[in-house]
Amino acid sequence: MFRNYLKIAFRTLSKHKTHSLINLIGLSVAFASATLLFMTAWFEWSYDRFHTDSERIYRLYIQESSGESTSIMPYPLTPALQTELTDAEAVTRFMWSQTEFVGEKRVAKDIRFVDPAVFKTFSFPFIQGDPNTALNELSSMVLTEDMAQDLFGTENPIGKTLRTDGLNTGRDFVVTGVIANPRSNSSFQFDALVRPEVRADYQPNKAEWGNRNHEIFVKLKPGIDAQTAERRLSALSQKYWQADIAEAKRRGDKPDERGEYISLRLQPLTDIHFDTKGVMGGGISRTYVYALALIGLFILLIAGINYVNLSLARSVTRAREVGVRKSLGAQPGQLLGQFWAESLVVCVLALGIGFGLVLWLRPSFNRLFGTRLSTDLLFQPGTLVAIGLGFGLISLLTGGYPAWLMARFEAVTVLKGKLKGPKAGGLRSVLIVAQFALASLLITCTLLIGQQLRFLRERPLGFNEEQVISLPLRNQDNLSGNRAVRLLRDRLRNNPDVVSVSGTASNVGEGIDGGMSRSMSGWTHNNREVQTDWLRVDFDYLKTLDMNLLAGRDFSPAFSTDTASAVIITQSMAKQLGETNPVGVFIHPDTTGPKYQIVGVIPDFNLYSLRQKATPITMHLDASTELAYALIRTTPGGMIRVMDQLKGLWREMAPTASFQASFVNENTNRWYVREERFATIFQLAAGLTILLSCMGLFAIALLSIEQRTKEIGVRKVLGASVPGLVALISKDFLKLVLIAVLIASPVAWYAMNAWLQDFAYKIDIEWWVFAGAGLLALAIAFVTVSFQSVKAALMNPVRSLRAE
Repeated sequence: MFRNYLKIAFRTLSKHKTHSLINLIGLSVAFASATLLFMTAWFEWSYDRFHTDSERIYRLYIQESSGESTSIMPYPLTPALQTELTDAEAVTRFMWSQTEFVGEKRVAKDIRFVDPAVFKTFSFPFIQGDPNTALNELSSMVLTEDMAQDLFGTENPIGKTLRTDGLNTGRDFVVTGVIANPRSNSSFQFDALVRPEVRADYQPNKAEWGNRNHEIFVKLKPGIDAQTAERRLSALSQKYWQADIAEAKRRGDKPDERGEYISLRLQPLTDIHFDTKGVMGGGISRTYVYALALIGLFILLIAGINYVNLSLARSVTRAREVGVRKSLGAQPGQLLGQFWAESLVVCVLALGIGFGLVLWLRPSFNRLFGTRLSTDLLFQPGTLVAIGLGFGLISLLTGGYPAWLMARFEAVTVLKGKLKGPKAGGLRSVLIVAQFALASLLITCTLLIGQQLRFLRERPLGFNEEQVISLPLRNQDNLSGNRAVRLLRDRLRNNPDVVSVSGTASNVGEGIDGGMSRSMSGWTHNNREVQTDWLRVDFDYLKTLDMNLLAGRDFSPAFSTDTASAVIITQSMAKQLGETNPVGVFIHPDTTGPKYQIVGVIPDFNLYSLRQKATPITMHLDASTELAYALIRTTPGGMIRVMDQLKGLWREMAPTASFQASFVNENTNRWYVREERFATIFQLAAGLTILLSCMGLFAIALLSIEQRTKEIGVRKVLGASVPGLVALISKDFLKLVLIAVLIASPVAWYAMNAWLQDFAYKIDIEWWVFAGAGLLALAIAFVTVSFQSVKAALMNPVRSLRAE
């Protein structure tokens, strides 16, 4: 019986090649697209969930009554937590750095500073060594599998000595462990781990509560929830931030809902990947993940709707077939099985083609969208089960209802030519509305995302990023970052293509070296709480980035005190200080350190992504902090020549170091790579949904016109014009599309308004975007329908009536 169903199904599909091809292409593309999008959404959602007891791991952050929050912490907090927070099973610091290795193989590697408890907090599987003792000594270093392979090949690295020229100071380390490479869905990517105490700035700042430069992670004991632990942390806040709390009260700040002015809070580990308001603004919005899953679902829905619509439309033409089968004794169950078998054949073929497309397109998809999908993820049991369940549901819904509908036709009436089965026109209209509502939604979102991206790129950053080269500096070959900038300035002094040379400890934008750093400091000035980014720069920083002074002067070698005690602050920093004229005012960030005099004030500028508002910044020349990047401004026509010269100079200055210079305007563009990928996904999804919707609309219009051939012929004989006939045929479809646009517009406004909340600087959503998206959808639908309408209207009416 089933074999007979399949044989008839293949014959029927072969007979109606156009409709079968539309269904097959639509479902194949939908299966492939949805699978890739669902896999991407699942990959993003799975970040950091592989750690054992991940639900008990939290990142610490400071919440102020003013609404400001930060996860950058001071050195002495971790020892205090280890002693006083009895709810914690383990506490570890995590801070970033980069370095170069000295030896036969000199390679740039990312080294993180962590406490020994890192292996009790996180699941980093050991290949060699003992996690309980691996970081017990200050000279210990734990390598990843790849780093061990890069440096030692097949040799056993345990006990080997490595010397680094980075880490703010040269130092020898002994390899005490090798761990598996961090997973691709981990927020922690690194090559090696060492102790925080080896940093050059640790000893001067280990007791300073105002100097913040790292993150802290806490693993709570079983049975302790975050709310309980936060209540215990309140005692630490009261103890160690007394001055800050007193200042908040003096300012008249209102306490938060817990009655606290400054409190320590816990952020779940699994939320970190989605933190877009964090330190560097590098998190991914949950909206992005939801959107990927929804877009995949939309594409499947549209392809499924196409299939149902075509089946419903064809049910009229197959009514006589049903009548004949019933008159010959076919039971409703047999008819249902026959028609569902046809649907199953199409779905199985589409799934096979779609699966092949996934395997073929995966590498290109990874490159285009910066994802790391692997075939392992595709062939995991969970993925295969999800695909199987999705396939079963789609084949049941797309084939089941039309089959059930046709099986209920009454044999006698359909053979007489009077169809008395259930009416499907209403459902078909609803499905067309649903299709174009989804398509209009994606068109609107695509337009708004594009607007936001243009806004971000065109918004002034507070400096001129054009014609500036950023060159990462590595402390090696006895060449410090400070000395490298002096040498570059010397060598480039007489080059007419070079406008100025400077340096900084924090890159401008996101360079190709991937390095990032941020140093923050807080203190009380004249009973006012102050918090600022503490930025190490060199002479000519303002000139190189084309920044203007609002008051005071720039740093200058003519003032011998500038390298020791002068600072330049931004406008928002001046506002924090509460000084009418801040130039000449002294600030004292560290009660045990020197005082600094403000010599200049500049407008605020965005050192980090525009997801965050420009923060108060204090720039200094203190040589104890090494410069990490050289900045070179060139003439408009000299960028390439200077870049070529820099390559040669770098080979002379640091023969074994990699050259990773980049253009600053490219660095700032990298801030928005994720948004660009998001926009690309929406563009492709919008195009795909429009294409699938138009395929379905085209087929429905074709069947509708076939059923109205006699009516069209009669109208033409009676004098109807071609434009009139096109309008007659198209108006019913365009009404449905207009309804779809009206439904999609408020949904699009709500979704995009939620997405824009992740940006400190964002566009206003204008009404014309919705109008433009609606007109575009109507135009596309009209062109699709009118193609067949014009063809039918131009047909010779004599042939139409004779055919009837």
